[in-house]
Amino acid sequence: MSARISLNGTDLDLAIVEGSEGELAVDVTKLRAQTGFVTIDPGYSNTAAARSAITFIDGEQGILKHRGIPIQELAEQSSFLETAYLLINGDLPTKSELDSFVGRITRHTMLHEQLYRFYEGFPQQAHPMAVCSAVVSALSAFYPEFLDPRTPNQVDAAIIRLLAKLPTIASLSYKHAIGQPPIYPNNSLDYASNFLRMMFATPAEEYVVNDVVARALDLIFILHADHEQNCSTSTVRLVGSSLANAFASISAGINALWGPLHGGANQKVIEMLESIEAGEGSAQDFVNRAKDRSTGTRLMGFGHAVYKSHDPRAGILKNTCHEVIAELGVTSRLLDIAMDLEEIALSDEYFISRRLYPNVDFYSGVIMNAIGIPENMFTVIFAIGRLPGWIAHWKEMHEDADFKIGRPRQIYVGPTDRSFVPIEDR
Repeated sequence: MSARISLNGTDLDLAIVEGSEGELAVDVTKLRAQTGFVTIDPGYSNTAAARSAITFIDGEQGILKHRGIPIQELAEQSSFLETAYLLINGDLPTKSELDSFVGRITRHTMLHEQLYRFYEGFPQQAHPMAVCSAVVSALSAFYPEFLDPRTPNQVDAAIIRLLAKLPTIASLSYKHAIGQPPIYPNNSLDYASNFLRMMFATPAEEYVVNDVVARALDLIFILHADHEQNCSTSTVRLVGSSLANAFASISAGINALWGPLHGGANQKVIEMLESIEAGEGSAQDFVNRAKDRSTGTRLMGFGHAVYKSHDPRAGILKNTCHEVIAELGVTSRLLDIAMDLEEIALSDEYFISRRLYPNVDFYSGVIMNAIGIPENMFTVIFAIGRLPGWIAHWKEMHEDADFKIGRPRQIYVGPTDRSFVPIEDR
């Protein structure tokens, strides 16, 4: 099977590439060499930048699978670190493999003491994403022996340290912002529990981790672990294609995720709820305004750019959301509004007919708000969860036989044939 394109009276046959799930693509890798033409695709929404065996998404059917395993099964039966192993290595680990993987990560949760002092250089009002990106990039200076992306033992060591240290780095960014001293990791705790303790414990008072909350956070990490060729993942791949080390590449991914069009959706949910609380105070009134396009009111946390039926992650997180609220016994006007919005959206024909169901950002935002995680840390939580996916794609790219540096083309539309004018004549 091939596609035929006619350019300037010349017919050219282009090969068709078929993925394992039946996706089809036209191979244009030799188009410019054979015709002088390139394709133009702003935003790359119709361009497959890679062949990848990590994650499959069918937005029409609401399907998300990692290495062929449905996200529902991973959420119900797996842990975040087991899911991370699957994404990075391609298969589920045996018990001994998982024990070794988790054990190595656990042993490397502490930061070099000089890195703790690194935080003193940031103003207290610095956004945690800025701090996390800078500190992750600085790991390159602390581990110069683990920077070669083509040496397997160096890659493995860098991966372990990234997974181990990002929760510590993230919690310290929060502690710095609120003027509290750092809390060192407690390696007797699991991944999510350790992070919660580093976030909320103080030297004056120990923090007892709630198992329901820890499982909810672990689930949030799992559900954000990878999502195919999104903006931040593509950034990690593009930066890594220059043979930049893992720390530098992941730092770039954190910066891409920080953008409000990418990683800030769950924060936007809370901002919407606060707006409702400060304004009319009624979820129904807000929904009525959202239905009227002339008002410009946007309903955040409903629908999804990729999923056209339902977000499979949202259904998983919905029950957990209600469990966390019930377990903690928290009540607030924001949570009341959120639950009212959910009830309206699930029963209102306007939303049902347009498939505007609550998405993963809606429920994760509500959960994190109930736990007490501040809004400026929401995207940081997203980054911790997405880390295994970034690593997996970075690693896969370097192992690809067709590896090459990323170098998109452009169509130049600027001025032509201008002469330099001396400054006194301008």
